Amino acid sequence: MSDGYYSSKKTDDICQEVCAQHATRAALAMSRLRCILRGYDVRTCIVMFLILPLALFGIYLHGQKVTYFLRPLWDSPPKPFCEIPHFYHENVSMETLCNLHGWKIRESPRRVFDAVLFSNEVDILTIRWNELYPYVTEFVLLESNSTFSGLPKPLIFASNRHQFKFIEPRLTYGMVGGRFKKGENPFVEEAYQRVALDQLLRIAGIEDDDLLIMSDVDEIPSAHTINLLRWCDDIPPVLHLQLRNFLYSFEYHIDNKSWRASVHVYTSGKTRYAHFRQADILLSDAGWHCSFCFRYISEFIFKMRAYSHNDRIRFSHFLNPKRIQDVICEGADLFDMLPEEYTFKEIIGKMGPIPRSYSAVYLPQYLLNNAEKYKYLLPGNCKRGSG
Repeated sequence: MSDGYYSSKKTDDICQEVCAQHATRAALAMSRLRCILRGYDVRTCIVMFLILPLALFGIYLHGQKVTYFLRPLWDSPPKPFCEIPHFYHENVSMETLCNLHGWKIRESPRRVFDAVLFSNEVDILTIRWNELYPYVTEFVLLESNSTFSGLPKPLIFASNRHQFKFIEPRLTYGMVGGRFKKGENPFVEEAYQRVALDQLLRIAGIEDDDLLIMSDVDEIPSAHTINLLRWCDDIPPVLHLQLRNFLYSFEYHIDNKSWRASVHVYTSGKTRYAHFRQADILLSDAGWHCSFCFRYISEFIFKMRAYSHNDRIRFSHFLNPKRIQDVICEGADLFDMLPEEYTFKEIIGKMGPIPRSYSAVYLPQYLLNNAEKYKYLLPGNCKRGSG
């Protein structure tokens, strides 16, 4: 106090000392930081400078996992399908099988058209077409010089067409040019190609009451399922197929929840080629869905970049060939994602690697007849070539 003047304002000795002395810039900066932090306790500093940054980094790394884990809170499951029991035995007559399903037998079978969009699944296409060959009237295939994600793509089927001479007399092949619109949602390009497939079906000569199989190449209906549907009358006009769901090979059986494949009794002006839910009726145990079932690591990388969900490549190391090989043999997820389910029970139940299956019972006939050639698809053979 001087000259009788009194102030009750508190002073900060540290700050006062810094301001009063001539110091280097570094010393001043450190002292000012001490001034700022003087009002905070140690716990607050730990939260601000350690826990909070770690939490933000964790969200950056695993935010997608958090979103998928909390899915039951923000999303509702779709309406359940009305599932039809599926009856089959090779020694039971077709008339009996139709009757067991509540249908009647026809005097002659329907014509069957199998239509697919092709990307790069040469081996799986071979297995599919050999499985369906006895009962399909016309095979319809469309490929593009563009992936769904807008990347340039070679015409892989065209360059491997010589491998499919056995179906050449029954093949309608088409090529559609990609639009290559940068930044566009991949599902737009996918829809564009499916519309082009509608046009190709008309060129192939499809008519009313023909049977049309709508499914991706890796969604393979069993031969006896298609034979049943072509011989039976009064079947639903649109019927989804429940397929056994596999990943990487027939060693990793995920579940039996694949449903996007469908069979349609064709109606001009009404039937449109699509890959979403179009009816509420599901035929049980009608084939196989083998996703990412490739011979070479390079094919895995191509599909990860090419298909409509390429936004799941959150980090560049996801495309590392060694990592991909390790993931395949572990039965883990290529994109490090949690299961896409609607209840916490199902999510937790499916977390972690897919258990190995050692059963090769009820698999496509052509696959088992050529087991050595396609051994990478069978139990006990997770190693892949580089390609």
